[in-house]
Amino acid sequence: MNAVKTLAERGYRHPAEWSPHAATWIVWPHNTSDWPGRFAPIPWVYGELVRKLSLHEDVHILADSERRESGARRILERNGVNLGAIHFHRFATDRGWTRDAGPIFVKRDSKKDPLAIARFRFNAWARYPNWKKDNLIPELAAKELGLPLLPVEAGGKPLVLEGGSIDVNGAGDLLTTEECLLDREVQPRNPHLSRAELENALRGALGVTNIIWLGKGVAGDDTHGHVDDLCRFVNPNTAVLVQETNSADANYMPLQENRERMQNVRLANGSKLEIVGLPMPSPLIFEGQRLPASYANFYIANNLVVMPTFNDPNDRVALGVLGELFPDRVVTGIHAVDLIWGLGAFHCLTHEQPA
Repeated sequence: MNAVKTLAERGYRHPAEWSPHAATWIVWPHNTSDWPGRFAPIPWVYGELVRKLSLHEDVHILADSERRESGARRILERNGVNLGAIHFHRFATDRGWTRDAGPIFVKRDSKKDPLAIARFRFNAWARYPNWKKDNLIPELAAKELGLPLLPVEAGGKPLVLEGGSIDVNGAGDLLTTEECLLDREVQPRNPHLSRAELENALRGALGVTNIIWLGKGVAGDDTHGHVDDLCRFVNPNTAVLVQETNSADANYMPLQENRERMQNVRLANGSKLEIVGLPMPSPLIFEGQRLPASYANFYIANNLVVMPTFNDPNDRVALGVLGELFPDRVVTGIHAVDLIWGLGAFHCLTHEQPA
């Protein structure tokens, strides 16, 4: 009996985020429990994000009712959004974190099915009870777009994976953290898999060959270590890594340890990974809770990079770092102090659909 071919063996790979996009996918905000007591400004933050994205690419917005879509349209119109670039889909969702529950696209060089959706399972970060609607988003998107939906399994079970837990450079390398993907006690995703088994599953599903493991994520992160608040590829040979200069801060030691890990990392092509430091904003605390404010939670769109800002002196420094690393794109900041109360920023809200 022939073994089932992996997605990689069928020629598929997960492209780098800076590759050309057909569109960006987002869920219009609706779950007020994500921003308790501070939901009112959130749709306007989304409106500004969509306005900037719509200047460069189409935006697919998931809205679960006609009333929700009408409300979104009003905000987008008032924000001056190019509505010709907006496409609404009537999908029911639990929450709004499209990076993690949304479709993870894979591509291959083939006339037959060049684009597909890798079907991972979503379980709300092994933390929250409301995930069953979000878990269906990849299936609904595949049906809407007429794309193949390709199941990913490992150890006889569907592989649990969130988009924010990984970052790829499109050249065979993948960044992730041990805190998130190898955890077996706090928020376990795939506790039945060993490190080697998980690495093989990621290689087979995403077309990567080299897995780069960091340690812990940033303080305040309810995902238990997502890499998109920590370390991001900006080109095939370079990654930004957040750093904390205050030795009394909770992030200082974990980020130092991650920097030490990354000093001698070799890429799939044999070259040394270049690391560029990205500052952290001063700690943001609301109602006694540390929030996961990080400039690494930026989103790369066509000709555009959107970075969260926090009314912090380091906003300008971080924008300057990214501006030098993306000379062919407009690097812009959007105020995210209200947004981060939901424990995520612009990368968490978005998911790219490759061209």
